[in-house]
Amino acid sequence: MEIYRIETIAPESEGGGVIRRTFVRVESLEKAKERALRVFTRARVPQAAGPQVEAVRVLNGAGYEVFSINARD
Repeated sequence: MEIYRIETIAPESEGGGVIRRTFVRVESLEKAKERALRVFTRARVPQAAGPQVEAVRVLNGAGYEVFSINARD
């Protein structure tokens, strides 16, 4: 099991920066990517509450970005 950090990022027009951090304990990077994609999808639906999300990224235990997805992708 490994611990990954999933961060949702605000658009640059709204100041950018991290909106929310979630720590997940999963078996592999692939599972963390799946979780990040679900977070991104839920945050981008029109009826989502809270600030607008531009991107979601996954960081490993050492703090290195290992995956990201952007609304422009």
